[in-house]
Amino acid sequence: MKPTVHDIARSAGVSLATVDRVLNGRPGVRHVTRERVEQAISSLGYVRDVAAANLAKGRTYSFVFVLPNYDNSFMIGIRDEVHAAISRSGAERTQIRIVEVPPFDAAALADALNHIVPDRPDGVAFVAVEGLEVHAAVAGLKDAGIAVVTLVSDLPGSERDHFAGIDNHAAGRTAANLLGRFTGGRDGRIAVIAGSMLVRDHRERLEGFLAVMGESFARLDVLPVMEARDNPALTAEVVSAALGRYPDIIGLYSLGAGNRGMLHALREVAREARPVVVAHELTATTRAALSHDLIDAVLNQDAGHEVRSAIRVLKGKVEGLSVIAAQERIRIDIFLKDNMP
Repeated sequence: MKPTVHDIARSAGVSLATVDRVLNGRPGVRHVTRERVEQAISSLGYVRDVAAANLAKGRTYSFVFVLPNYDNSFMIGIRDEVHAAISRSGAERTQIRIVEVPPFDAAALADALNHIVPDRPDGVAFVAVEGLEVHAAVAGLKDAGIAVVTLVSDLPGSERDHFAGIDNHAAGRTAANLLGRFTGGRDGRIAVIAGSMLVRDHRERLEGFLAVMGESFARLDVLPVMEARDNPALTAEVVSAALGRYPDIIGLYSLGAGNRGMLHALREVAREARPVVVAHELTATTRAALSHDLIDAVLNQDAGHEVRSAIRVLKGKVEGLSVIAAQERIRIDIFLKDNMP
């Protein structure tokens, strides 16, 4: 049975009126009480159903998701989740469409965002790429009264309303701790493969990774990051070249979505010479690699949660409601061969 506002009130030891004020972002609640209510919301798994509240109003929300059009497994998963949301449009009172743009292309992304403005949707969610033109495009959306959520990769310093994604610094730090421990005290080099440093999620993961490596695993020499635009063929080429040039690579961190290419390169290496590998996103590709000992650990973010959170926040912004941080926090999961769901 789904938790209700009555359950929240009982768990937090407050009145229904207090729960209502917290849920709707109204004043008159002490900070400590608000925290207690939000903790109850988080522990109970309560999800505010803005669509149900507006069903009687006959309100329909129009949203646009702007997504990169490349075919890595994680972004396919994001697209699938948006399509799943589209299939629920009738019940959830939404009209959602997808606009595709070239990956890692700030100019193309800004152009797409600018072209959305005349349509006046209620909200836009997009995978951010750094660029002054993208910041300007977000400002244009906000000037038009359109709610804006960044998805997976953030755009700090912009006028966006919310970021639906994981703490990427924490993800990078976690990857470094896993690699450092899994290498078992050996000395050697660590290779890092990314999509592009133009996207904030890749850059923040690298920053977190390097920080922990420097603090806790100074014996390991981290090579300069390799950028392969999450392209399988290019990733396979640069990883193979690195493994050939540096036979003492004992660890590999794949912080982007080029896992298919990375695995192609690793299959060419003798089993006993393969490095310890930490990658991102639990997909069919990385599941198989975990099962066959090509990858040692996978850090995962829930694509479905991210898309649902983006939609929920956009609806809330349209209604003037505050974001409930505990409800929208995206968790980082760690999967090994033995605990895959």
